[in-house]
Amino acid sequence: MALNLDQKKAVVEEVAAIASTALSAVAAEYRGLTVDEMTSLRVKARNEGVYLRVVKNTLAKRAVEGTEFECIKDGLTGPLLLAFSQEDPGSAARVIKDFMKEHKKLVVKLVSVGGELLDASELERLSTLPTRDQAISLLMAVMKAPVEKLARTLNEVPGKLVRTVAAVRDEKEGAA
Repeated sequence: MALNLDQKKAVVEEVAAIASTALSAVAAEYRGLTVDEMTSLRVKARNEGVYLRVVKNTLAKRAVEGTEFECIKDGLTGPLLLAFSQEDPGSAARVIKDFMKEHKKLVVKLVSVGGELLDASELERLSTLPTRDQAISLLMAVMKAPVEKLARTLNEVPGKLVRTVAAVRDEKEGAA
């Protein structure tokens, strides 16, 4: 079904609004996927905080103009779906990568993070980025480590004294 001008403008505005706040973008060719497979991909994306949309390439090119994803404009050819990460940079890559394990017909064409166009093979690396909660957890572990080491070191001084006194006591008891 063809879109009229107002519908096209609405699509461009919607995608542009998402692209302006997104952390990363993945464009993948979906040729050969069934409607049920696409529906399951959309459900997974929605659950992970990923905006997933099939948009005509001309509309997608207009939508990404003026955003950090303008670098993908030249690669928008063929039947593509766009996935934008809303919560953490690796979420779109994780959703697409996991879906590709079961469905070989989904082929990644473009990957972009921070205004930089990456090779499609970088999807694996992007998908391994920690989530926000995982990153905070790693940071807290790094911040907590010196304090724990100091506490263990300070605790070792009286512990060593107690072991030395116990050894002297045992030696005197053995000699008597």
